[in-house]
Amino acid sequence: MNPEAVPIEADAADIEAIEHVVATVERTQRAKDAEGFLALFHPDALWTTAHGKVLLGLDAIAAFTRAVVPAAVRDGDVTYEVAHTRFLRPDVAAVKVRQVYHSAEGDTEGAPLYVMTRQADGRRLLHAGQNTEVRIG
Repeated sequence: MNPEAVPIEADAADIEAIEHVVATVERTQRAKDAEGFLALFHPDALWTTAHGKVLLGLDAIAAFTRAVVPAAVRDGDVTYEVAHTRFLRPDVAAVKVRQVYHSAEGDTEGAPLYVMTRQADGRRLLHAGQNTEVRIG
């Protein structure tokens, strides 16, 4: 058997750190806290928005986030939930998230995929992300 095909086991601290990042994404999005959101990113991050805008590096992500997040108009709330985590290496995890915008008109859903890397200090940062709008039908 190929040793790279063996699933990597994570300990509770790894899972907790990942859940903490996703919970912080939720908290900062709800609060329209661009700076809190940006603190979650690796400096060399790659981010693709739900509408396909590709942002390369923290400077580009920051410019977009600072323009969009504080001005976001919502009549409801948003929730984020870790749906699945796959460790690619002990320090790299692919995390599938269920994102739901709740509003009076009904819920809409996103399906982000985050690649998180563990830093030397133990923190998990968003290194790559692809947000995808879920369309029904």
